[in-house]
Amino acid sequence: MAHVADSSYAPRRGEGGQMAGDDPHIHVESAVVRRSAAVRDLMASAFGLAADLPSLVRTGCGLRVPYAMTSPRPDSVTCLACREHAQAEHLRFADEVEHLGRMPGSTITSEQAKLAADKHRELAKRFSSADD
Repeated sequence: MAHVADSSYAPRRGEGGQMAGDDPHIHVESAVVRRSAAVRDLMASAFGLAADLPSLVRTGCGLRVPYAMTSPRPDSVTCLACREHAQAEHLRFADEVEHLGRMPGSTITSEQAKLAADKHRELAKRFSSADD
């Protein structure tokens, strides 16, 4: 992950890597791809259990912030380091899904894998743009 050169965009760190009280940025969770509402809904419907959301989460920039100060939506994330992290995660996941779709015995077709990969590449593109 690249470091942010402009300190006006860098999140302010407090004790133990936690967000300082004056950090106005909206961050992205470090596990942005696997922590979406769709994943939680799938787990709840598959197992009949719904986990409580954590009060503090680890972010893409390495801070621990309140869950309410995070978003998976590119147009909401203002921390540049988190945007870079989310972009990289979505690109990595797109490659992974596409690869899995081509494997023999895969439960998804290569066409389904391509559609999912394209969706994540589009999200990565949106995270790379500061003009959302």
